[in-house]
Amino acid sequence: MAYHDGEIAVQSLAGVRMMAERIGRGIYPSMPPIAMDFLSDQTIAAVSSVDAAGDVWASLLTGTPGFLDPLDEQTLHIYAQPAADDPFSRNLAVNPHLGLIAIDFASRSRVRVNGMATLRPDGLRMTVEQAYSNCPKYIQARTYQPAPHADHPAAVSTTGLTSSQSAFIAQADTFFIASYHAEGGADASHRGGNPGFIHVVNEGLLEFPDYSGNKMFNTLGNLTAYPHAGLLFLDFDRGATLQLSGETEVVWDAERLADFAGAERLIRFHIKQVIEHPDALPFHFTLRQYSPFNPV
Repeated sequence: MAYHDGEIAVQSLAGVRMMAERIGRGIYPSMPPIAMDFLSDQTIAAVSSVDAAGDVWASLLTGTPGFLDPLDEQTLHIYAQPAADDPFSRNLAVNPHLGLIAIDFASRSRVRVNGMATLRPDGLRMTVEQAYSNCPKYIQARTYQPAPHADHPAAVSTTGLTSSQSAFIAQADTFFIASYHAEGGADASHRGGNPGFIHVVNEGLLEFPDYSGNKMFNTLGNLTAYPHAGLLFLDFDRGATLQLSGETEVVWDAERLADFAGAERLIRFHIKQVIEHPDALPFHFTLRQYSPFNPV
């Protein structure tokens, strides 16, 4: 079966079970050749991991093309690890489940790979259990230029958002979301919209819409069964990243969705911890076009 109980519950509630079963045939137990070729060309991936307390985190991995290296259809070697003050490596040491999404902003393409991973001196080795592509919806087209940095300032950790972090998120158009299911494993996914699609309610609470997607409901299925999540924001202008870990509520009440154009559901994210890495992105990005699918 392609789906676990949480995904099936959300698909049923949304009335798309039959459609989800058809689409689920595109979830492969190994990497197809086209996915292997795509991964080999990428420079950015977001990964999902779970810490010893059960909290979920989204982290950033970067490198030159080839840093994601499919050794065969079942094995992905990753020649990268996040910064030392990112919880990712510690998390993987206690829970080997790994979710990964590689994204090419310029072509609006993305591939997701989920499985089990082990740390190695030169990065990590992943045994693939699921691999599949997603449509280009809600990806803002961006191009990049390498911009290596000489120093790496220490990360700043807090239990709530600062005023500058709140202002940044309120104008963000892209983030990644990490989720987890005990049987389905870890998963990393992408979310996008026009600036302002995320509402900062206060320093400890965000609200953001769930738009029409691929009908598989991998993320919402995980959150329904296990309401812990991690968010990762990329500051495309300054090169910083912002990691949030917390707990979620999925809201289906139509009256609550009125303030979110195009929303089919609403996710409330209660922040437990924030980590800001001031100098994490080795690229300068240029925005070319917002996605034509973004609700207005």
